[in-house]
Amino acid sequence: MRASWLVGCFLFSSWAAASTVPESAFDDLRWRLVGPFRAGWSTVAAGDPRAASVYYFGAAGGGVWKTTDGGHNWFSVFDQQAPSIGALAVAPSDSNVIYVGSGQPQARYDTAAGDGVYGSRDGGKTWQHLGLGKTRHIGAILVDPKDANTLLVGALGPYYAESADRGVFRSTDGGKTWTRTLAIDDATGVVDLAADPANPQLVYAAAWTARNYPWMSYFTPMSSETGGIYRSTDGGQHWQRLQNGLPGGVVGRIGIAATSARGKDRVYAVIDHAKEGGLYRSDDAGEHWQLVHKDGSLASRYFSRITAHPKDPDTVFIMGRSMKRSTDAGRTLEIVRGSPGGDDYHFLWIDPANPDRRITGSDQGAVVTTNGGASWSDWYNQPTGQFYCLHADKRVPYWLYAGQQDNGTIAITSRSDYGAISFRDWHPVGADERDCDVPDPTDPNIVYGSGLGGRISRFDRRTGDVQNITPVLINTYGKDPRTIEHRWSWITPLTISPVAPHALYLGSQVLFRSDDRGDHWVPISPDLTGRTASAAECPGTIPQERAKACGFGVIFHIAPSPHDADEIWVGTDSGLVQRTRDGGKSWQDVTPRQIPEWATVARIDISRVDRNRIYLAVDQHRANVFEPLLLRSTDGGATWSVISNGLPAGEFTSVIRSDSVKAGLLFAATDRSVYTSWDDGENWHPLKRNLPNAWVRDMLVIGDDVAIATQGRALWILDNISRLREFAQASTFTQPTLFAPPATYRYRKNQNKDTPLASEVPLGENPPAGAMIEYFLPRAARHVVLTVTDASGRVIRRYASDDKPEALVVDQYFNDQYRKPAMPLPASAGAHRFLWDLRHPRPAAMAYEFSIAAVSGVETSALPEGPLAIPGDYTLTLDVDGRKLTRPLTLKPDPRLALTQDDYQQILAFNLDLARVLKPLVAAVKQLSEERTALQKLPPAEQDKPRIEALTARLEGIEPRGLQAWADILAAIAVDAESAERLPTAAQRLMLDDARRALGDILRSPKE
Repeated sequence: MRASWLVGCFLFSSWAAASTVPESAFDDLRWRLVGPFRAGWSTVAAGDPRAASVYYFGAAGGGVWKTTDGGHNWFSVFDQQAPSIGALAVAPSDSNVIYVGSGQPQARYDTAAGDGVYGSRDGGKTWQHLGLGKTRHIGAILVDPKDANTLLVGALGPYYAESADRGVFRSTDGGKTWTRTLAIDDATGVVDLAADPANPQLVYAAAWTARNYPWMSYFTPMSSETGGIYRSTDGGQHWQRLQNGLPGGVVGRIGIAATSARGKDRVYAVIDHAKEGGLYRSDDAGEHWQLVHKDGSLASRYFSRITAHPKDPDTVFIMGRSMKRSTDAGRTLEIVRGSPGGDDYHFLWIDPANPDRRITGSDQGAVVTTNGGASWSDWYNQPTGQFYCLHADKRVPYWLYAGQQDNGTIAITSRSDYGAISFRDWHPVGADERDCDVPDPTDPNIVYGSGLGGRISRFDRRTGDVQNITPVLINTYGKDPRTIEHRWSWITPLTISPVAPHALYLGSQVLFRSDDRGDHWVPISPDLTGRTASAAECPGTIPQERAKACGFGVIFHIAPSPHDADEIWVGTDSGLVQRTRDGGKSWQDVTPRQIPEWATVARIDISRVDRNRIYLAVDQHRANVFEPLLLRSTDGGATWSVISNGLPAGEFTSVIRSDSVKAGLLFAATDRSVYTSWDDGENWHPLKRNLPNAWVRDMLVIGDDVAIATQGRALWILDNISRLREFAQASTFTQPTLFAPPATYRYRKNQNKDTPLASEVPLGENPPAGAMIEYFLPRAARHVVLTVTDASGRVIRRYASDDKPEALVVDQYFNDQYRKPAMPLPASAGAHRFLWDLRHPRPAAMAYEFSIAAVSGVETSALPEGPLAIPGDYTLTLDVDGRKLTRPLTLKPDPRLALTQDDYQQILAFNLDLARVLKPLVAAVKQLSEERTALQKLPPAEQDKPRIEALTARLEGIEPRGLQAWADILAAIAVDAESAERLPTAAQRLMLDDARRALGDILRSPKE
């Protein structure tokens, strides 16, 4: 951990030396979580043995989460640590002590690595890195039930290379020091641990040889003769291999569980074995074993977790596509939880003291039961989805499209009309899980989706219709590439050209194109992955140096040019970059010499500003190289330069994108974070801000925003990158700076008219409501003023750093979780983002009311608010201690509305007319009310009763209508008129005319 800190300091110093932009220039830039709140893969879970409502789970790519209310609400406690979790344990003797092993143990293609063990001694509030960083993947942690400082770690070790950093490690000082107590060989690690509850010195370890390769190697068994079960009788200090009754020869993954209830030293194991796979049991602490349920599907490289009931030795639970239970010591099994499609259960924790209390982790997140499984909590409250491929449509506001690992697909808006992004604002798009979902540029109701083994679907939102339109109907997912015609990546690459006629492209080892929405496909390339040998020349086990020639590679990424429909770039997982400029008639290998063989060309970005400027993000982690590699070409691929210098060592790159407006402004992402460069990659700056550590798999620059897809923390957006576009041209930040604001759409903050969603409903965040006005102050100012003027020079709004909070008469009948009052215009040093809500000043009213359009954590509007400004050109003027800075601001109409500029003028004029009537009316009501109150306070003998009666009649009269009634009526009309994008109704106009006639006479003189 200290080494990482030193590297970070060095990187920052290097950046600072090469840049004139201070760190404070990034202030107020923040990422917002879009969602969805649909859980992703949970690998491990545990409950607090002393607090019945407290549970934890570890996610495959989303860190560690905690609930204090039995699973109703979850919050992350692991934002700054390794995002991939393989093991988690709460110390039985002190539940404030928690240990986490990073790096998931499931050997899937997308498996994310970790960096060792972490510990917390305050229930997850703070964490310390405890070493074992090179183990990469940790399968289990056992904590001594009487000593929270004594623990065992089962380390599976690196997947992509042999290493001594695997086996069982023991610590007796809370992780300060470690001893490797079980070392089998450099290829075999430990994936599971179990201890006898009655005798914790009796410990079992499951050894497994797990090896992955740069290509998708599902056809290669993960097994060896060195795998098996080991036992220790001294708390993990010494080990012996168990054999009597266990299957011999080559063994795959094993899951183990121990129980000693009713005096039985029973051990269960599920074993992946070609001939004798299934559930095994020992009734004598592992001395002898028997196969009690022969079923090879009970164990695999993906599942193989098992949990014994702590009080009933005959009951055991087996994880798999569904959760299975045996109540007769393993002889028969029943499914106790699971749904069509397969929930894929990975872990079950049962409270030893109260077995009805449980938590399970599956591909659908973590859920809790307190009644022995009769009912469970929800998993639509965890934003831990894993997304790999991101697209956006052309709508305003735009929608994001992505496939979620293990759960399906999603189309989600970047901005909700209802104040926050909820379950109402996203829907599936009909394709397979996890892959690419691509909206048609001409019709966002049509979405093309890719899936396992080259399956391609076409979805129509209007009807929900889904059609399989793949050109290859025989699914060869995970098959040996030497035995099949078409090879596919784990994520099937699918995209569409941004240039008309918007051809669809699909990648296997060749590139397919469709010009008719997928009805017909044609291959437009030869094998682009480097295959040169025939299958007959490649028998048996293939060494890595021959795998490319033998055809193990596939197309990983497709990048059609935004400039030319005939120019397409392709990156492969075998380390090649291929290009065509004639629609596939000819191809050129333009692979940079700096890309090693079997480094995945994860993303190719063609600048939208300069067609000859090409950027590559190269992912080398499947070759066991955890380092960044970015490249740039300024001549269309003829020559290349490495531009990843300065990115943190130990992180590998997965995506790079160039800005669509400013040449040289780049964004790159790694398996931990996001970075930006405004000098074309020569120097990089962290853009993490509030973003949790996450493997960022894809990224888009959409207008003035950056959107990302993460493997384990859902989808996020960074709103308004316009200030970054000025960093490259800013020679100094010694003077106050007003950044150019982006064009702003005339959206409404919140159109909800129903009861607000409960504060317990998890919500994605909307973008800031209004014009985002950003400025930089090199030092604190004495006084700052911001004015907004229209094209005629009329001041629309004025804000000042010494503004006092509005003193409104309004009844707050709800709690403060729906309040977040705006702060005055900032005058402190640094960068600031201030929002103009696009409204004219609030009209006067005798009393205001809070809107029902409310979101927890957001300021609830008091009504009336003031009318929205009309679309057009405005000028921002920032006065900093007498120094004035100006910028133009364009306010655009909501394109979903069919209103003319004259319509907007009429709407605004009516609202301003209301305000002009309300201002003197409210003043008169207040003045006359004060006069009446003063008269009523006089002694009865001194009161002017005729005057009191006259004032009462004028204020509260029925015929003619009193001033208070008119004030209430007109304020209500103002609320209605400013809340709708429609011309005022005839009734509203008539009432305003009536008010003018009635009040013109009444208000002629404040007194009679």
